[in-house]
Amino acid sequence: MDTAYKRIVVVGGGAAGWMAATALATALPASTVELVESEEIGIVGVGEATFPSIRHFHRLAGIDEAEFLRATNGTYKLGIEFRDWRIQGESYFHTFGDFGDLTGPDALWGHFRRVGDAGLGTLGEQCLSSVMASQGRFQGLPSEENKPFNYAYHFDAALYAGFLRALALKRGVRRTEGRIVDVARRADGGVASLKLADGRELAGDLFIDCSGFASLLLGRTLDVPFADFSHWLPVDRAWAVPSEPSGPALTPYTRATALEAGWAWRIPLRNRVGNGHVFASRYIDEERARDQLLAQLDGPALAEPRLLRFTTGHRQRCWVHNVVGLGLASGFLEPLESTSIFLIQSGLGNLIPLLQKGRPTTAEVGGYNAGMARQFERIRDFIILHYCLTARRDGELWRHMASMELPETLAYKIHAWRQAGVLHQYQWEGFDANSWLAIHAGMGHWPERADPELAELPRDEALRALRQRRETIAALVAAMPTHDAYLRRMVAR
Repeated sequence: MDTAYKRIVVVGGGAAGWMAATALATALPASTVELVESEEIGIVGVGEATFPSIRHFHRLAGIDEAEFLRATNGTYKLGIEFRDWRIQGESYFHTFGDFGDLTGPDALWGHFRRVGDAGLGTLGEQCLSSVMASQGRFQGLPSEENKPFNYAYHFDAALYAGFLRALALKRGVRRTEGRIVDVARRADGGVASLKLADGRELAGDLFIDCSGFASLLLGRTLDVPFADFSHWLPVDRAWAVPSEPSGPALTPYTRATALEAGWAWRIPLRNRVGNGHVFASRYIDEERARDQLLAQLDGPALAEPRLLRFTTGHRQRCWVHNVVGLGLASGFLEPLESTSIFLIQSGLGNLIPLLQKGRPTTAEVGGYNAGMARQFERIRDFIILHYCLTARRDGELWRHMASMELPETLAYKIHAWRQAGVLHQYQWEGFDANSWLAIHAGMGHWPERADPELAELPRDEALRALRQRRETIAALVAAMPTHDAYLRRMVAR
């Protein structure tokens, strides 16, 4: 069906801009989609780890996995290893898999806790993808309908933007090179056109703001207020640097290591390793944070570290008049759980069905804004969970995070888990109950009482079922190829 927006202008390239252009050109063939970007401005381009939903975006966009991996130096991601988060010297894994039944008399984690048999190992050994990650193994899914685990990717963000650009251009997207110097407004307050440095003007019916932290349209032009999350997430800086691959084979997971006043990421690509240190500048100076990052590298740095400054939070409304903000232009949450691209995809997933129906109503725009705000808040809560359960007291950041007042939405979820073993889920969650369980379990945070219903299954039967599941998973993983071997075969297609 024709959309009421005949001419859509995407402001800014990078992953957000070219994801938007690709999706809009694919879903709205009757509309003209034009993207304006400036090579002299460049892109942030440090986000190299993703969330499993990206595979859904690729399927909708008709992207071949092997072609994508070849073009972006990509690798597979089964989850995130968290080192030193509860206490120094301990680690746990946030898996993209599942832990079986999570509620009722068959709750796997409940029986695991009740049985208390050291021979079962960790709860992670009851999850297929956790065992795959720990042994560095990987294989593709038999089908999307009946998948035993889930996965995402690591890739070079700049190469990904280039890959999507080539795809979008093939689908009819127009690219305009130019720097925006002025924005003309409509009588109702919306955007009428953009003026470029060379004097050209670009008019549009709908503008998608993908201009990064500058938030050229949503923030600077329309002056949409910012919901600041820095009270709960005080990190506000990040050093980023690539390094030579070194040491063990390519790991199918991201690593996040807690440091004095923040944490360091490690993301393995086929040609290099992406590294960064996210930190709170009120608790550590920039040069000390830089030195701590360089001390984490497996191999020599391939460039000088680059410093990014940010404030966690989001624009109070992502859609105002005829402007929709996506990516950093709409908000930013620290990259602890690799959600930046997920939020872009979520924004597009909620936007496009409205555009396909025609010009949306005021109520529909309001619903879009409320939903996106809730999603930022839900992910904010999940990230805070990693900090607030810590037993670390060896730095000001960790003492602050362990003692601060929590958002009411998170406080309720923690209370429901601690008191009754309930993994409460709101609408617009970014992470399902399996993910919340992985963090609670990894941080040693368990309910104060066991559900009496669990005891209706005899202990011996529960132990036997858990042992069988563990052995079945171990046998499945032992038969899988290594991540390196599977990846080599995939990119050679």
